[in-house]
Amino acid sequence: MDNFKGFALRKISEVSVRYLPFADAASDAVPLSRLLRLSLFQVTVGMALVLMVGTLNRVMIVELQVPATLVGVMLALPLAFAPFRALIGFRSDRFQSALGLRRLPYIFKGTMLQFGGFAIMPFALLVLSGYGEAVNAPRWIGLSSAALAFLLVGAGVHIVQTIGLALATDLVKEEAQPKVVGLMYVMLLVGMIVSAFVYGALLQNYTPGRLIQVIQGSAVVTVALNFFAMWKQEARDRGRAMAPQGPKVSFVEAWARLTQRKGMLRLLTIIALGTVGFGMADVLLEPFGGKVLMMSVAETTRLTIFLACGSLVGFVMASRWLGAGALPVDMALYGLAAGVPAFGLIVWSSMMISVPMLLTGTLLAGFGAGLFGHGTLTATMRSAPREQIGLSLGAWGAVQATSAGVAIAIAGIVRDAIVATEAVGTSASAPYTSVFLIEAALLALALLLALPLRSKESGRTVEVNPIENTCLLVVAEPHAVPQAIESGRPS
Repeated sequence: MDNFKGFALRKISEVSVRYLPFADAASDAVPLSRLLRLSLFQVTVGMALVLMVGTLNRVMIVELQVPATLVGVMLALPLAFAPFRALIGFRSDRFQSALGLRRLPYIFKGTMLQFGGFAIMPFALLVLSGYGEAVNAPRWIGLSSAALAFLLVGAGVHIVQTIGLALATDLVKEEAQPKVVGLMYVMLLVGMIVSAFVYGALLQNYTPGRLIQVIQGSAVVTVALNFFAMWKQEARDRGRAMAPQGPKVSFVEAWARLTQRKGMLRLLTIIALGTVGFGMADVLLEPFGGKVLMMSVAETTRLTIFLACGSLVGFVMASRWLGAGALPVDMALYGLAAGVPAFGLIVWSSMMISVPMLLTGTLLAGFGAGLFGHGTLTATMRSAPREQIGLSLGAWGAVQATSAGVAIAIAGIVRDAIVATEAVGTSASAPYTSVFLIEAALLALALLLALPLRSKESGRTVEVNPIENTCLLVVAEPHAVPQAIESGRPS
């Protein structure tokens, strides 16, 4: 019986490593079950993103008739916190509490901010919809309350995600940290997919009251999952609590140290352009499906499922290719190259009035975003020394989150500006397809900027001489090879 049990457990572990992305990041000290439980904080982040960027932005624009510019600005409010993601992670490194905890207090604060935002949001939507006794309430109260709710939820998401990733990297060895970060982002996509299915089913028959119930339920689920994720993840350390604090380092100084590294500014610029290119559609994809292709609320919510599924496949494929020796820059290039025709298909779907074509373009756009996200994340981490892994992870998150917020705001502004010209013959699809074409142009520009990085990386490879067992560095400059050989030591 014991032999059979050992055989079964061994086979199950082999299957998990083979078919579950990043499952090999687990160890005896930190089993996969513990990592998956910790990753529940990413599920709540994905749930919040689907609710705000997907369902609520469509409801506010189409059903509640809120201008897309105002909705875009509301969704972009959390970007005020995005540049401080690296600073938040750094401060958690030096945070002192009575029990010596560093990460968990910040995750708790972020969870409470998320809960507070979800608690305010239903009443703000009541006022905006004029539902029930809110029919005579001033509209500005609903707008300002909705903005405050989005701000609180966004701030909580930034804090929880940043500190949660830092805690995950604390639990494993240094060489397994990129795999753990990858696992956390896969769980983010899983949370988005599951949440989109659930929200689509619950809102099949949309009413303002049903939407309020969904938001209130999301608040409770967020607190429950985050608390379960935090349970016994960080050990108490009174020695750390009594240790003297080190010198304070400002965010500007820490950022300057990172950006001084060669090629880092170009890489961060590519991340910004690519994120804007993929992110502008987030606020308009569901309204586009509802306004142009006459899709229901439940059907447009499922667009998020296709987008997240494509991103999940892209992330998994990028992990496999990187594990086989591919360059991170190549993954980013492939993702950008997939995004350009993806938005072409989305534009074409408006001409053909084809929902399947829209779904195909959305799936391809998600696939490109997954490749691009994993490639740039890995490239950023590998561009920094080991002692700055956390800071580089925060830098990637800061640039990515800020660019995503800017993309949402720009998309809403461009859409409303074109809608204002409808009196002179603008078609119903033009406000949306114009934004999609801008996205394709930005992705093409990022692709051109990334090509020099690819040439730089591919110009440096390592060859092993099987006879002399000597490693020689082959570089783009021919004169460096004789110098390496003459030195008589591996380069």
